[in-house]
Amino acid sequence: MGTATRLLAIGAVAGAIVVAAGWFVTRPSTLPEAATAGLVGDAARGEAVFWAAGCASCHTSPESDEGLVLAGGQRFPSDFGTFVAPNISSHPEHGIGGWSLAEFANAVTQGTSPDGQHYYPAFPYGAYRNMALQDVADLKTFMDTLPASDTPSGAHNLGFPFHIRAGLGVWKVLSLGDGLVMDAPTPELEQGRYLVEALAHCAECHTPRNAIGGLDRTRWMAGAPNPSGQGRIPGLTPAQLDWSAADIAYYLESGFTPSFDSVGGHMAAVVRNMARLTPGDRAAIAAYVKALPSAE
Repeated sequence: MGTATRLLAIGAVAGAIVVAAGWFVTRPSTLPEAATAGLVGDAARGEAVFWAAGCASCHTSPESDEGLVLAGGQRFPSDFGTFVAPNISSHPEHGIGGWSLAEFANAVTQGTSPDGQHYYPAFPYGAYRNMALQDVADLKTFMDTLPASDTPSGAHNLGFPFHIRAGLGVWKVLSLGDGLVMDAPTPELEQGRYLVEALAHCAECHTPRNAIGGLDRTRWMAGAPNPSGQGRIPGLTPAQLDWSAADIAYYLESGFTPSFDSVGGHMAAVVRNMARLTPGDRAAIAAYVKALPSAE
């Protein structure tokens, strides 16, 4: 074998190793089997998680008045195309009623479907990955009690190359941060951090994104362009929001601002969810917002 042939062979082997390593690093991840083994969900606790996590805000059927028919169908335009919320009702075929707890937990916390595909991050698993697995089990138990819908899930409308799901493995490696962001030196701030950063996934809208759609953690909660292209989602840092903690908690309960304006847009659905939480939960969220550092 000549020198050139050997070099080509070595290059081919090295290339194959790089490709294999890249596939291994970016493959859809799943939780260890033991992670959810033995967990028993509680529907009453799961209902609180359901409202805090905002599941109804995106997945409610347009025909549902109560926010409990999770047939999907809402459309969410973005720079990458239009995402369509899927059916996550208890229907065993068209919804998630046939999923095991392990499959549900992998979807919610890992962004991995039961058939081993990456989910698009329009599903905020970047935040939900910080959920306690007991809360995931409770949520699944509650959602199993909700009405089933046989409406098939709609397809996303994404252009090249965003329709290639395999690329999402690279996106996850580059974009999903490690753990929670804010320090939480008190129990109230710890509660608020969990509600804001994990369950309610507030940063998904209120934090700007980089060129590939990942959250810019250096400008946490500093506001961002509206993905629909209409207006801007306000920042929540001290320089941008001067409401008191009581003002914030009241807004989350009633939808009224200190100047007696009322909530509008998609935030109206968020307030409907937050109004179902306990006063202590809303106070913890308000404390978290007041503790935010100034944006860089």
